[in-house]
Amino acid sequence: MTPRRLTSVLIANRGEIACRVIRTARRLGLRTIAVHSEADREALHVALADEAYPIGPAPAAESYLRADRILAAAARAGADCIHPGYGFLSERPDFAEACAQAGIAFVGPPASAIRAMGLKDAAKALVAQAGVPVVPGYHGARQEPDFLAAEAAAIGYPVLIKAVAGGGGKGMRRVDGPEDFAAALASAQREASGAFGDPRVLVEKYVLAPRHVEIQVFCDAHGNAVHLFERDCSLQRRHQKVIEEAPAPGMPPEVRAAMGRAAVEAARAVGYVGAGTIEFIADGREGLRADGFWFMEMNTRLQVEHPVTEAITGHDLVEWQFRVAAGEPLPVARQDDLAIRGHAVEARLYAEDPAGGFLPSTGRLLALELPAGEGIRIDTGVRAGDSVTPYYDPMIAKVIAHGASRDEALDRLAGALGRTLVAGPRSNVAFLKALAEAPEFRAGRFDTGFIDRDLAALTGAGASHDAEVRRGVAALVARARPAPGPGPASPWDADDGFQLGQARRQAWPVLVEGEAREAVLHWPEPGTGGSLRVAFGDEAAAAASAAGPMRVVETPRGVLVVSGGRQVAVEAPDPFDVDLDHIDDRGGTIKAPMHGRLVEVLVAPGDRVVRGQRLAIVEAMKMEHALTAPADGEVAEVSAQAGQQVAEGARLITLKTEDAA
Repeated sequence: MTPRRLTSVLIANRGEIACRVIRTARRLGLRTIAVHSEADREALHVALADEAYPIGPAPAAESYLRADRILAAAARAGADCIHPGYGFLSERPDFAEACAQAGIAFVGPPASAIRAMGLKDAAKALVAQAGVPVVPGYHGARQEPDFLAAEAAAIGYPVLIKAVAGGGGKGMRRVDGPEDFAAALASAQREASGAFGDPRVLVEKYVLAPRHVEIQVFCDAHGNAVHLFERDCSLQRRHQKVIEEAPAPGMPPEVRAAMGRAAVEAARAVGYVGAGTIEFIADGREGLRADGFWFMEMNTRLQVEHPVTEAITGHDLVEWQFRVAAGEPLPVARQDDLAIRGHAVEARLYAEDPAGGFLPSTGRLLALELPAGEGIRIDTGVRAGDSVTPYYDPMIAKVIAHGASRDEALDRLAGALGRTLVAGPRSNVAFLKALAEAPEFRAGRFDTGFIDRDLAALTGAGASHDAEVRRGVAALVARARPAPGPGPASPWDADDGFQLGQARRQAWPVLVEGEAREAVLHWPEPGTGGSLRVAFGDEAAAAASAAGPMRVVETPRGVLVVSGGRQVAVEAPDPFDVDLDHIDDRGGTIKAPMHGRLVEVLVAPGDRVVRGQRLAIVEAMKMEHALTAPADGEVAEVSAQAGQQVAEGARLITLKTEDAA
């Protein structure tokens, strides 16, 4: 392949990866071109690029997944190449082919390699022929539910249902017994169809105590192929990676060499060119062994977690991508010339609510402070004032820490997360910090089930927020009391609870996370130098600042008190704001927990339901969320239809519950 000079790049993506690509492209002297949906008109990646072009409405299907609009923008801008980032069109072979037909270099592998590795069943068969071990299971074409259920029984439970196309945990379900197989299969197929346009699945043996270890490979068009060592991505929830690190803890040199060889052979088997990742599942019950890992899939693109590889190798993988796309040989073409330097960890900071089942959280970022410091790197695509919308992945930033040792890297990560402030949408920053500090994880005793086993402790379930609430009430009181005007003070202007012959106390109604409560304000006696104290009910008055460091962020109706990565909303009640859905409802209203699309309604008026029964499914930010009955009862009303976009808090189903009888 004859090298060509690249002078400009269109980034067919958004968010932090678009910003990441722009950073390297500018360092290399490339003109940078962004594309954006209507929702991203003012986004950070648009501001950073040299020029930007609109490509359609907010939904990804009408903008970032429209190859024709992206190619039209590239032609209009005169782009030499297109970098797809990850997600969206990055693993669409038709898009890679369309770029080639338009004379635009695709910064990624050839369409043939994407196509060969894009379907998990075909990929497993291909790498097995190359001598790479694969997980036992059914990888064939038949998709009848009864047939797949029979295959699952033959494999032996637990099994894993996985979408044939795509990745990222979508279309993936663990099934522990035959009674759950049909529902899990339907859900996986529906999610796979929505995310990838392909409902087909495969069924595999679920490896107990699994470790998810992946190998970064790089190949050029001159026959060179190397690996840049491994990443451990075992800290997951719902098959979504949460914290990734490199190298893998407890990785023996001989296992690293065996995995590296297998990964390079898998890449060579499809004539791979560019950056790719070979994902392996390993049995972690007895440590990592050369005979205890199996091929899962290949991601034919850059990975979200690529910064940890960059940190331990000292190489810019995006720069390598550009050089390979230009026809140059790999910057380092000999495996022996690559070495590991220290340890790196990455935490994915998301707008989601760990205490509320990790539901995605949307809204304006009222405050956002991301840390800096030695060994700390931040990749983000948002700023304070930007909004997290329901249309895209809810990632706020990636926090990456590098150190001489694993302990140093984790210490730096925990410290950085402790200095992170997110207010507005809820975030998982406290959850991530708890993970980085978890003793078992620090000791290297973990697998992909680690988070679920210790979820209550990691999410702070049941933790008291009394100090934050008191601080919020004090802030509301301070905001409600106007500053003294000019002229002499009048005793009739006092609003501090003055009472003849009694302590200065005053009732103050507030909303705490939407729940009505009544605070009691204990005002200091004049001249004592004391401060306002806040209590609830009959408890003794407590200082508003009784806990550790807190930040108060104002909102239109109140304040958010942020402490330890968690936030509590304290608001003044609006007497005209009445929730009609809850008048004489007695808990029977099922509302949308977030903005999203109502995928399926599973009940009809008159149906009898039992507590915990699935009633409807809402899809938001590319993931499904099941809504269940809060109690036994009868469906009184269904207020929305499948396929409809619903707002957070919208009434979907009303029950006549037996609790209300």
